[in-house]
Amino acid sequence: MADPEKLLTVTVVTPNGIVYSHKSTIVVLDAIDGERGIMYDHAPLLTPLGIGEVRVKRDHASEDKTDYIAVNGGYVEFSNNIATIIADSAEGARNIDIKRAQSAKERAEQHLADAKKKHDERSYLKAQIALRRAVNRIHVYSDLSK
Repeated sequence: MADPEKLLTVTVVTPNGIVYSHKSTIVVLDAIDGERGIMYDHAPLLTPLGIGEVRVKRDHASEDKTDYIAVNGGYVEFSNNIATIIADSAEGARNIDIKRAQSAKERAEQHLADAKKKHDERSYLKAQIALRRAVNRIHVYSDLSK
């Protein structure tokens, strides 16, 4: 078990409220400039996040446990051993409706094809973002079964 004095607090907040809050040994997330890992006593930081996965490694009793959260943009602020992720939207792996995510992926792929045929750049970009979000949710859900 990790030293209780060496744990940081990870909280994920969306416009709808707190999605996740727990003590952690490390949090790994996708910043817009690459993957970042934050541990106890990390230097303070504020960085924007892309569409990606947040992995929170917890030390739970004598076994290690990792929680997976799909995040769709936002920011992470870290100081005083508190990581606050303010996300546009976020969903824990256990809460992801995989059928809904797969349907969203299929819709986004169809919208991409339609926008490409029409040479509609704005719709194409919106469909790309929707596809990235759906694929991210599917990926996070699949990490739960690892």
